[in-house]
Amino acid sequence: MNYRMLIYLLGIITMIEAALMVFPLLVALIYGESVMPFLITMAIMLVLALPIVIFKPKNKRIYAKEGFITAATSWLLLSCFGALPFVFSGAIPNYIDALFETVSGFTTTGASILTEVESLPRGILFWRSFTHWVGGMGVLVFMLAILPTDNGHAMHLLRAEVPGPTKDKIVPKMRQTALILYGIYMALTVVLFIALLCTKMPPYDSIVNAFATAGTGGFSVKNASIGAYQNPAAEWVIALFMLLFGANFNIYFLLLIKRFRDVLKNEELRVYLVLCVLATALITLNTLSYFPTVGETVRTAFFQVSTLISTTGFVTTNYDLWPSFSKTILLLVMVTGSCAGSTAGGLKISRVIIAIKNMFRSVKKTIRPRSVNVVRMDGEAVPDATLHATASYVSIYFALIVIVTLLLSFDGFSIETNLTATLATINNVGPGLATVGPTGNYAAFSPFSKIVLAFSMLIGRLEIMPILILFSPTTWRRG
Repeated sequence: MNYRMLIYLLGIITMIEAALMVFPLLVALIYGESVMPFLITMAIMLVLALPIVIFKPKNKRIYAKEGFITAATSWLLLSCFGALPFVFSGAIPNYIDALFETVSGFTTTGASILTEVESLPRGILFWRSFTHWVGGMGVLVFMLAILPTDNGHAMHLLRAEVPGPTKDKIVPKMRQTALILYGIYMALTVVLFIALLCTKMPPYDSIVNAFATAGTGGFSVKNASIGAYQNPAAEWVIALFMLLFGANFNIYFLLLIKRFRDVLKNEELRVYLVLCVLATALITLNTLSYFPTVGETVRTAFFQVSTLISTTGFVTTNYDLWPSFSKTILLLVMVTGSCAGSTAGGLKISRVIIAIKNMFRSVKKTIRPRSVNVVRMDGEAVPDATLHATASYVSIYFALIVIVTLLLSFDGFSIETNLTATLATINNVGPGLATVGPTGNYAAFSPFSKIVLAFSMLIGRLEIMPILILFSPTTWRRG
C-alpha cells in the first residue's frame, strides 16, 4: 500500500474542494450574505492540506487497491468538510443532518432532511446544488483533468469512480480522456442554463437547477421542486436534459468525431430510449383521468419517468397518489437507472442487459450442456470477467438492499417507507414513496438511520466495491 501517495492525493482533493468553495462565497457576496461559513471552512481545509501537498511523494505508483481506497476516502472527506458551511451558517445546525445533506449532494442523490429551503441563504443553496455538479462527473475525474498524473496508474482512479460495468479511456491519454469528459459535461450544462433562461426562469434559479440537472441530483431551491415554477416549457427542457445526462458520455464523443454508426448500434442507448418511451406511454394511459388534458398527462408522465430513470429526483407532481401500476413502473425505472458512464445512478442499463442475457445463457446451457453460448453487447462478446463481475454486483446490490432496509426498520416506519428509502438512496434517486415520497423528506429518521442512509448513498454512487474495500479488514493487512 502506497500510504504516502494516498495521503498526498487526499490533500490534493481537500485543496480542490477549498478552491471550489470560492464560487458559493462569491454568490454570498453578490447577495450581501455572510461569507464566514465558507471562509472558515476553507481555512480549516487549507491548514490541514497544505503541509501534506507541499512535499510530493517520490513513489507515485497507484494500483487497483489504492485506486478504490482513494475513491472511497475522497468522497468521505469531501462530505465531511462540505458539511461545515451548513453548520457554520446555521442553515443545518446539526452536523449529522448537514453530513446527510452533503453526502446526498455529492453523490447526486437529492434526498433531503430540509423541510423548508426557500428561506435559506442564496450562497448556501448555491453550494448545496453545486455539490451535485461536482459529484456528477466525479472529483477524481476533475483532478485527473487539471493535474498531470501518470497515465497508466491514473486509470485505477477512473475505474474506481466512473459508474458502469466497464470503464475505458475514450482516447489513449488518461488526462485527455478526463478533459474531454469534463468539456462535454460543461458544454451541456451551459446549453441547459441558456435554455432555462429562454423559458424565463430567473438567472439564479436557472444556474442552480442546471447544476442539479447536469449532476442528475435533484436539489431544488423551491419547496415544491420544479413544480413550483408552473412553467411547462422549463419542465420539458429539464426532462429532456435529464435524459441527456443519463446517457453514456462516450456517445457524445462519438457524435463529435462523427462516428454515427457506432452510436446507432449502441445497444444500451437503444434500450434506454425504448424504456423511457414505453414507461411514459404506459403511465400516460394509466393516469389520463388525473389531469385535465392529454398534453399535460404526457408532459407529467414524461417528466417523472425522466427524473427517476436518470435518478435525478426532481418533482412536478405527487406521484405517490397515482395508481399502483404507475408507481410500480416508476420503481422499476428507478432501479434500472440510466447508462453506464453517465452522471446517473441505479444498476445501469448495460448491467441489466448483461445480467438478463447471462441468465438466458445459463438456461440454454442447462438444457444443452455442450452448447457454446456467448453473451454479446453491441455485436461483441462480453468477457467472462465482466459477466462474473456483473453477477457479483447484482447479488451484493440486492443483499445490501435487504440489510439497509432491516437497519431502517428500527425507526418504526412502514415497509414502503423503509424499502423505497433504501432504493432511493442506493440508486441515488432521492424521493421514494410514503414518508420519503415526492412531498416528504428524510428529516424524521433517527441519527443512526441517517448515517446508514448516507453510507447507502456513497455505496450507490461508488458502485459498492470502493466502500466495501475501504472497510474490509484484509485491505489493511500487510503482506
